[in-house]
Amino acid sequence: MPEEVLLAFDFGLKKIGVAVGNTLTAQARPLCILTPATRDQRFARIQALLDEWQPDRVVVGLPLTLDGSEQPASRNSRRFAHQLEGRFRLRVELVDERGSSLEAQRILGSNDPDDAMAAAVILQRYLDRQSGRPDGAGDLARVPVRR
Repeated sequence: MPEEVLLAFDFGLKKIGVAVGNTLTAQARPLCILTPATRDQRFARIQALLDEWQPDRVVVGLPLTLDGSEQPASRNSRRFAHQLEGRFRLRVELVDERGSSLEAQRILGSNDPDDAMAAAVILQRYLDRQSGRPDGAGDLARVPVRR
């Protein structure tokens, strides 16, 4: 597999967690939490991240119910993924994000905002799957999160 840089998004209507990783190390790390007030601000911040990191692909978490069914939030994440594809001409992969926030809280061990760590959990799951490791086998890098 060629080396690729990836950005991941844990999409929410008020906050978007962002993580970065690559296929060489197969390791994800939390990057920042976006809190844009408007759609234009959201895409301006995303454009700045894309310019900075130059990802080959992006991953977007897909919220599903416990039984794997879609829910109203799934539609929002799919719309966001389609907007990334269309606006920025990116390859976008959707990844089941069930339990990512709980796992992020466990990793952080605090009540700090967990959106960026949840994005890192989602990206790590994707990287683990791509490298043939079982989900959760990879180590998440712990770094301070930018706001």
